[in-house]
Amino acid sequence: MDIKEGRIYENVLEYICLELSQVLKNISIEHQEYIEEIRLRSGNPINIYLKGKDYFVTQDGSLTKNIEKGLLVNRQHINNTFQLISNYSVYAFEEEIKNGFITLKGGHRVGIGGKVLYGARGIETIRDISSLNIRIAREKIGVSDKIIPYVLDYPNTIHNTLIISPPQCGKTTLLRDLIRSLSDGSYFAGKKGFKIGVIDERSELAGMYNGIPQHNIGLRTDVLDGCNKKDGTIMLLRSMSPEIIAMDEIGSISDVESIHEILKAGVKVIATVHGDNLDDLFSKKSLSILIREKVFKRYIFLDNSKGVGTVKNIIEGNSLTTITK
Repeated sequence: MDIKEGRIYENVLEYICLELSQVLKNISIEHQEYIEEIRLRSGNPINIYLKGKDYFVTQDGSLTKNIEKGLLVNRQHINNTFQLISNYSVYAFEEEIKNGFITLKGGHRVGIGGKVLYGARGIETIRDISSLNIRIAREKIGVSDKIIPYVLDYPNTIHNTLIISPPQCGKTTLLRDLIRSLSDGSYFAGKKGFKIGVIDERSELAGMYNGIPQHNIGLRTDVLDGCNKKDGTIMLLRSMSPEIIAMDEIGSISDVESIHEILKAGVKVIATVHGDNLDDLFSKKSLSILIREKVFKRYIFLDNSKGVGTVKNIIEGNSLTTITK
């Protein structure tokens, strides 16, 4: 494991209570750099995900499929870890908690499970925390290089592009690096870089922490963090004059309307969605609208057949035929 990967894992462990972090620190180095999620559920063993598989963690830091050998997480572990995550000031994170997660320094995200409390204006907070899902953010600089030639529309623009994959197959990582690459430039003559507006509704693309992106999303990129796509579209078009708007995990009719607004303004769009194939997309009413309208000129399908982020194929949007495999 290289030094950077080691520091990423060590930084994450700082947010986990001492008793559990000491155990997690003993996980073998060859496994540490591939850990994607650390899940703590009250009354259940520590659960980690790496390379598309899940394991339990034993008292000595070994990985096992045997649930009975896994180290049990108790309520105090959850409470102590949540205090570290919220920097001992839960109220300072109430707005994030309403959305079900907290973003940590480094762009890591902690999903929260517990008792959801409603008020006059919807969800107010989550109490009695029962589970925490720590998703480790790792940038993969250059992972989009192989698809750039298919995304660019020479001489000076890009194709509207949709990235499709099942969960945890790298679509957000690919989108993030694509944003960085297009924002920084170097592919067109004169090393043109694009002004890109990112609607980061789930705080995953930029990983904003105290107003600073924790991920490299390019030098010409503006971010609306925690903003829904409808509002974000209007705000970016009115004030930031983007050439490209990027958004993660589209799917609703409201998202379709937002994309229509983007196109009417003459702005290009890059987005992601959950799915396996074109039939999967056609089965979703909102997405079938965009397919039939031939909005997207490139469909990039990912899977994990050769590791997370494997490009399965690329489909041309007008003819719906495969460009490459």
